[in-house]
Amino acid sequence: MVERQDDSEKRGLDGRVALTFDDGPDPVWTPRVLDALEEAGVRATFFVVAPLAERHTSLLHRVAEAGHEVSLHCARHRRHDRMTADEVFADAGEGLRTLRRLGHDPAAWRTPWGVVTGDTVEAAATLGLRLVGWTADSEDWRGNTAGEMLPHLAPGVRPGAVVLMHDGIGPGALRVGCGETVRLLAPLVSLCRSRGFAPVPLGGLPGPVPDRNPRPVSVV
Repeated sequence: MVERQDDSEKRGLDGRVALTFDDGPDPVWTPRVLDALEEAGVRATFFVVAPLAERHTSLLHRVAEAGHEVSLHCARHRRHDRMTADEVFADAGEGLRTLRRLGHDPAAWRTPWGVVTGDTVEAAATLGLRLVGWTADSEDWRGNTAGEMLPHLAPGVRPGAVVLMHDGIGPGALRVGCGETVRLLAPLVSLCRSRGFAPVPLGGLPGPVPDRNPRPVSVV
C-alpha cells in the first residue's frame, strides 16, 4: 500500500521539505510527474508558464484537482536583469491575469532562472505576490540521471528545504525530456521520509520560504 502524505505526518515526521517544479505544464512530462507524485503519496507546487497553462487547461486542472499548488513562473521565460521595469511588471501581470482567468489565483512567484531584481521586488509587492527561491537545486535541466541527482540533492534535504525541479523543457536545457526527473521522485521522497521529513507543497512549510537562491544563478 502507498503511504499517503497525511499518514506520514501522523507518524510524527518532525520536518517538512517543499517539492517544486518549474517550466510546465508540459503535455508529455507533467502527467508523468503527477503520476509519480501520486504513487509516492505527496503533493507539490508547480510554477507554471502562463501561455502553456492556457494551452493545456485540462492538465492544469488536473494539477489543482490532485491537491497540488499552482503558482506563477512567467508569461515569457526571460531574465529580469535583461528586462525593463515596465517589462517585468507587464510580464507578471499578464501571467497572473491568465492564471486567474483559468480559475487559479497564485500567491507565489518564482521568476525565470530565479533572477530577482529591484524591479522584480517592486512588481511582486504591487501585485501581491510572494517571491520564492529554492535551497536545493536538482539541476535536472543538465540531463543528469536520477542516480546522479539524488546524492547532489541529499545534503540540502533538511527541514524547510525548497527543492527545485522541472516538469518542462525551458530555455537553455541540455536534456530532451524529463524522464530522469520522474525517476528521481520516488527515491527523493524515500530519502526525505528516511530522515523524518514530510514532502509537501510550499504552503505546507511551517516557516519562512526563501525569496532568493543560495548562490548566483548561472545560465547556459
